[in-house]
Amino acid sequence: MNTPKRELVLLSRPSLTREEDYEREVAQLDKLLQKAEQWEFFCEVHEFIDLNRYKIFRKPYQIQQILQEKPLKPFVFLINKN
Repeated sequence: MNTPKRELVLLSRPSLTREEDYEREVAQLDKLLQKAEQWEFFCEVHEFIDLNRYKIFRKPYQIQQILQEKPLKPFVFLINKN
């Protein structure tokens, strides 16, 4: 089996899967996680709700700017759009 780039825990029945299935599943999970960890993708699937100003921030540059603030302001929430 190829050495994975990260540690993953896969829960499955060992009697039902072969070594090739594990390798394929780890490769697919790694590919999926690489996309999910990109900054642009993160900004697409999240939004900030600021209850102080009653605003919703959806634009990627606004989300980046809010996340880069060291202490987040009270009542500013990061919400997943799903």
